[in-house]
Amino acid sequence: MAESRRRSSARQAKRAQRATAGVDTVRPGMSGGQYAPLSPSDVKRINDAALDILERVGIGDGIPQFIEAAEAAGCKVTDRGRVLLPKGLVEECIAMSPSSISLYGRDPRYDLELSGSRVHYGTAGAAISVLDSKTGTHRPSTLVDLYDFARLADQLANIHWFSRTVVATELTDPTELDINTAYASMAGTLKHIGTSFMQYYNVDPTVAMFDMALGGEGRFRERPFCQLHATTMVPPLRFSIDTAYVMAEALKHGMPINAITAAQAGATAPATLAGTLVQSTAETLGALVFVQLLSPGHPFIFSNWPFVSDLRTGAMSGGSAEAGILNAASAQIANHYNLPSGVAAGMADSKVPDAQAGYEKAMTTVLAGLGGANLVYESFGMLASLLACSNEMMVIDDEILGAALRTVRGIEVNDETLSVQVIEDAVNGPGHYLGSEQTLAVMESEYIYPSVGDRSSPDDWKDAGSTDMWERAKIRVRELLSTHYPTYIEPDRDVAIRARFNILLDPQDLTADSRRW
Repeated sequence: MAESRRRSSARQAKRAQRATAGVDTVRPGMSGGQYAPLSPSDVKRINDAALDILERVGIGDGIPQFIEAAEAAGCKVTDRGRVLLPKGLVEECIAMSPSSISLYGRDPRYDLELSGSRVHYGTAGAAISVLDSKTGTHRPSTLVDLYDFARLADQLANIHWFSRTVVATELTDPTELDINTAYASMAGTLKHIGTSFMQYYNVDPTVAMFDMALGGEGRFRERPFCQLHATTMVPPLRFSIDTAYVMAEALKHGMPINAITAAQAGATAPATLAGTLVQSTAETLGALVFVQLLSPGHPFIFSNWPFVSDLRTGAMSGGSAEAGILNAASAQIANHYNLPSGVAAGMADSKVPDAQAGYEKAMTTVLAGLGGANLVYESFGMLASLLACSNEMMVIDDEILGAALRTVRGIEVNDETLSVQVIEDAVNGPGHYLGSEQTLAVMESEYIYPSVGDRSSPDDWKDAGSTDMWERAKIRVRELLSTHYPTYIEPDRDVAIRARFNILLDPQDLTADSRRW
């Protein structure tokens, strides 16, 4: 039995080594677009209908800066205050919006280029609970949880950027929440980050904090390592007023705008999938016009995130087949405009990392990647239809998304991979390929291997403890979070930041001395 366990441990170590060695088998920015749920004529009809809606129905609740800019551009404002956007103006703003943008990490290794159908997976969300690793139950999320998610994401190869996953529910003051959310994200990872703001007046101090962390005023504008998550619309077809003011403020600092529209089919959008796409496309175009009129050429992410209702209950369903189809179609529409795109996938309805979570996440994230989305948000850790986040699920998702990226990569066909001579040599020689030089050469480039998944025999699995994936993910999370406490803000700069801002993360929480893992 002891010998069997040693063999099993050796195999696990080898699998982990291969998983690490094979990271380059999948990488950020591989080209998707192989899956097209819409025909070219479908895309044209949806575009035409969206432009018609914007011209005849328009967008409501515009803030004064937008209304002034829109009227100067020739738009009419109805008696109900709706800004009517002519087709020609919308098309001018699409042409004005960059077709390629860079998202910067604090370390250039993590810079991302958004163009064409280059695919990246990352986090997002505003979950209000965490699936506790120790109890297996849901509890309110905290600021320390957010920091832990950031430093976990910092270590997972298939998380290409980190946007806020959970809300620090213990913070009720909007300024404390906004400043500390940005600080915790920045402290935990060197990857590009994303955040949102409760109030516009918190943008300036947050950027000042970013400048201090980078070493001087104006440094953030040179390499803006944080994108604004702006849920721009209150469906159907009204601006979110608070968010519109936040966007206007963020434009002044060169912050990339991730303009999210999240119409929910059957609730805040038509029940037909095509109708939802028309409305959500019109809403996203409305946000684009807002940004380009106020700041021509500003980096803009076309984040059309159509959500789905379970029409039996009205509840949001993030893990449904319809959600996967809609978000792949959204990527297709953004690619039609030649604009950097964001979609949402991986939002499992399951409450725990189980078979339901696995199939919901795998289906929706693969479709989004194959649809050619530049940024696939919400794809790590999210459970309970975005109400919860889990460290173990994040580790499992890293494996799922590695496989999703492998599907995006597809199959390379060339003289070498066609293997004609290799086949002839095997037929005339050993009759198999196990010892072939080619087999050994492509082990780490052609294939990826699971680290928390299990491919052992039933007997070996039993000898290793008969663990399921959730249990193995718990072990992996403890390994990662018990050792990785990065110092990504230089100590003297951190002291200065804490002297100026009310940073609520205890310095001990940023070290192993906290002993929480």
